[in-house]
Amino acid sequence: MGRRPNDQDRPMYVISIAAELAGVHPQTLRVYERKGLLSPQRTEGNSRRYSDRDIAVLQRIQELTNEGINLTGVMRIMELEHDIAALKRRHDRALQQLDLLQTQINEAIDAREANALVPLKDVRRVRRAMKADMVDRMGARRAFVVPAATPQEEDER
Repeated sequence: MGRRPNDQDRPMYVISIAAELAGVHPQTLRVYERKGLLSPQRTEGNSRRYSDRDIAVLQRIQELTNEGINLTGVMRIMELEHDIAALKRRHDRALQQLDLLQTQINEAIDAREANALVPLKDVRRVRRAMKADMVDRMGARRAFVVPAATPQEEDER
């Protein structure tokens, strides 16, 4: 039977079991809670209950403190890790949206080409041909059209 996504957040462990799983003393968990590193859920009787996600956070705190980082540094590192994870999620969503938009653009281009009277690839060729024809006509007028002389001009001759 698979675990549901929210199973990681389900409060299951009392403080002594959570401390044992994380490899710390229960008093250390209370200190972490006071410092804001951890926020266990509370029962109606106000006793702490820790989830699998809380245990993972405790293990990460232990890794960092074992490397010689103080609790202030641990707090900052965990904030930055949280921010990085959020940015990665935003980046992934942006890439998905970009892929969707690219697909929509390609579909629109394909639809436009399919409905065009002249295929898009032929438009430049047609434009060049029309421009050449117009240049030829204009050149022909300049080269061969001689204005007729007015009656006054003929009298002057």
